[in-house]
Amino acid sequence: MLALLVLIPVLAFLAILCGAPARLTALAASVANLAIGIAAALSPKSGCWSMSWEVLSAPKLHLAFGLISGGMSEVMILLSVIVTLAALLTGKPPEGKEKLWYGSSLLISAGALGAFAATDLFFFYAFHELALIPTFLMIGMLGRGDRKAAAWKITIYLGFGSIVLLAGLVWLASATGTYDIQAMLNNKVAIAPAAQKGIAALLLVGFGTLVSLFPFHSWAAPAYASAPAPTSMLHAGVLKKFGLYGLLRIAVPLLPIGLNAWLTPLLVLLLGNILWVGYVTVSQKRLDAMLGNSSVMHMGYIFLAIAALIYSSGGDTAAAGYIENGHAITTYAYWPHAANTIALPAAVILMFAHGISIALLFSLADKIERRTGSLDLDDLGGLAKSTPGLAFLFGIAAMASIGLPGLANFAGEVMVFLSSFQNYKPADGLGPVQIACILAIWGVVISAVYMLRAYRRIFQGPSVSLTQSVSDLTLCERIPALLLVVSLLAVGLWPNLLLNLLR
Repeated sequence: MLALLVLIPVLAFLAILCGAPARLTALAASVANLAIGIAAALSPKSGCWSMSWEVLSAPKLHLAFGLISGGMSEVMILLSVIVTLAALLTGKPPEGKEKLWYGSSLLISAGALGAFAATDLFFFYAFHELALIPTFLMIGMLGRGDRKAAAWKITIYLGFGSIVLLAGLVWLASATGTYDIQAMLNNKVAIAPAAQKGIAALLLVGFGTLVSLFPFHSWAAPAYASAPAPTSMLHAGVLKKFGLYGLLRIAVPLLPIGLNAWLTPLLVLLLGNILWVGYVTVSQKRLDAMLGNSSVMHMGYIFLAIAALIYSSGGDTAAAGYIENGHAITTYAYWPHAANTIALPAAVILMFAHGISIALLFSLADKIERRTGSLDLDDLGGLAKSTPGLAFLFGIAAMASIGLPGLANFAGEVMVFLSSFQNYKPADGLGPVQIACILAIWGVVISAVYMLRAYRRIFQGPSVSLTQSVSDLTLCERIPALLLVVSLLAVGLWPNLLLNLLR
C-alpha cells in the first residue's frame, strides 16, 4: 500500500502530461495520498504497508517500501502529505505553465514520500535525487528575482552534498554487507571505529549540506526566496527533512562511535546555524529572504537534539580478537552513556512542527506578494486594516516559529532543550552538549526579534500606497492555511498525537 503513496503522484504527473486537467488531477492525487498517509499512521503495524521487489541480485537491491519500526516514517509521511495538499492549493501558475507547475510539485512530493517510505538504502537515496530535479526546474524556469543564479547555486551545493552522501552510504552498505535498512538495524554489525569515523564524516557532510548545516547553508535562503511558493513549501517544509531523517534513522544507530568523534565540531556548526544565521536573518530587508534564513537557523535546534542523542549513544570502546577458520577476527564493543529517551522524539516533533510552520509562512508570503506586488519590508505597512484574516493567520504562523506555547514548535523546542540536560549531573559540571544548549537558547530571542519586527512592519502602523485597497483572503485561499494551522494546534495542544507513533 505504501507504494501507492509514490505511484499516485507519478501517475497523476503522467496524466497531466497526457492532457488531464492539471490542477484537478494534482489535487485529487494529493487528497488520496492524505487519506493513505493518515491510514498508515493509524495502523502502522498492519502488514499491508510492506512491499518488496528485487531489481538486482548482486548487489542485492529491492524496490521496497515499509514502515520501519520506531514511528519516524509515519510522522514524516504525515508531514509530506499535509504539506503537499497545502502547497498544491497555494499559488497560481503562470499562464501556459500549469503542467510544469503542478507536475513538478507532484514529483517533489513523490520523491520525498519515496525516500521516507523506502527500506532499501539505494532507493532511499534515489528518491531524494528524483525530487531535486523538479526543484531545480521550478526555481530556474518559474522562479522570481535572480532565479537562474539561485537554481545554479542550489544545483552545485546539493550536487556536491549528494555525491559525498553517496560515497558514505556505499561505504556503509559495504561495511554492513547489505542495502536493506531494516536488516542493518536488526543485525547491528559491528563496524570498526576507524571506519565509523570515516563514514560518519561523509554522512555528516552529505546529509548536512542537504539540510543546510552551517557553513554549507548559503544555497538555501536564495533558493527559497526565488522559488515559487509550492516549491519553497515542499522543499523547506518536507524535502530538507530527508537529511535529518537519514542521520536519525541510519547514522545514529549504526555509527555511535564515529559520530561521537565528530560531536564537538557538530556542536560548533549547529551554533553557527542558530547564532550566526540568526543574526543574518535579523538583518534581512525582504520577507522571503528572512523566511529562507529563518528556516536555516531553525535546523540548528534539530541538530542539537541529534547531538544529544549522539552523546548518549556513544561511549567507551574496546576491541577483542579471536581466531575463526585460521583467520584473525576483531570485534568491537562500546558502552553507551545513559540512554537519552527525549532526544529522538524531540527531533522528530520539531521536524514536523518546522515543516508545517515554514510551509505556512511561505504560503502566506505568497498571498502578500500577490496582493501588494512586493515583499520588501520597507514597502509594506498597515496591511491588517484591509486584510484582518491574513494578519491573523500570519500572526499564528509567526508565533509558531517563535515557539509560542500551544503550538507544535513550542513542544519540539522545549523537548530539545530538555534532552540536552537529560542525565545531567551537576557534580560533573557542564558538558559540551549542555554548553551548546545554553548558547542556543539565545536563538529564541533572535527569532522573536526578526519575526515580531516583520509582523509589525507588514501589518501594523499606517497603510501605505501598496496596502490601502487590497482584498482579504478568499475562502479557497484560507483552506491550505487552515489545514496547516490545525496541524500546528493539534500537535501543540496534544503532542501525544505524534509521540504515540514513536513509542
